[in-house]
Amino acid sequence: MSAVETTTVKVPPARRDPQSGAGPGGPGRPAKKPGAGGGSVPWLLLAPCLAVLALVLGYPLVRLVTLSFQKFGQPQLWGFQPAESVGLDNFTHVLGDGEFWAVVVRTIVFAAGAVVLTMVLGMLIALLQQRVSGWVKTLINIALVASWGMPVLVAITIFKWMFDSDYGVLNWVLSRIPGVDLIGHNWFASGPQGLAVIMLLVVWGAVPFVAITLTAGLTQVPKELEEAARLDGAGAWGVFRHVTMPILKPIIVMLATLSVIWDMGVFPQVFVMRNGHPEAEFQLLTTYSYDKAFVVNDYSQGSAIALITVLLLLGVIAVYMRQMLKIGEVE
Repeated sequence: MSAVETTTVKVPPARRDPQSGAGPGGPGRPAKKPGAGGGSVPWLLLAPCLAVLALVLGYPLVRLVTLSFQKFGQPQLWGFQPAESVGLDNFTHVLGDGEFWAVVVRTIVFAAGAVVLTMVLGMLIALLQQRVSGWVKTLINIALVASWGMPVLVAITIFKWMFDSDYGVLNWVLSRIPGVDLIGHNWFASGPQGLAVIMLLVVWGAVPFVAITLTAGLTQVPKELEEAARLDGAGAWGVFRHVTMPILKPIIVMLATLSVIWDMGVFPQVFVMRNGHPEAEFQLLTTYSYDKAFVVNDYSQGSAIALITVLLLLGVIAVYMRQMLKIGEVE
């Protein structure tokens, strides 16, 4: 018999007594499932935030929906008459009004133009920052953050001065061009020109966020893929189209969706730029709803217009979620 055989002892497997309930948790204690009882902890942690959201956002939304199905004007506001339920009459009146559809088209065109300009300028600035030196990149970031952090009312005041017909610096600069005479030109004499100015104001405030986000996204593009594309004969546009854009697509979809939501909800830029009384050709959905509710004192129709605007934005969000799910399936 060898030494290995003499020193090796076979130990039979331990038997578990079903009566004692001995297990990993100790004698007489059942084994504890991992994560048992922890499902309610996240909800308890989220409860304060959810309560604040329900109070700040939930109640106004419920009140908005309620008013849109009622007849509610100044008599109802002051308590002289009770609010009357009118069903879908407010929506029927709004949707049958040609002025409303003109405002919808104007809002969509305004938002689309602002989003396209914002995304193009933001991408160009982000690409520029990949090709400049460190101190130039720092100066660009400082300028972006400064413009992004500027209060809206301050930015509106600056733009009003720049485009002023009598003292505007833009008219003076453009008039220095041979053959151009814009001294005394009123940019707000017509709706398209005035909305173009307001669009520039909105784009100026939105570009920093887009540019900074895209700059961060460009750092995640592998340099090896770009070099491989160049070795295969792709030019700058080919590399950007076939390498950079597919990688940045989730970020671009997110930024474009947020820009649509923000630009369709533009209010202070139009309201303050037109001194609190936007003309008919300057009306967007937000200002149109405000005028119906607080100028005409028809709060029910104003609520109906606001609710329709919310539904339009929910449609944009649905498109965004669909695109993100498609991107997730591809990945």
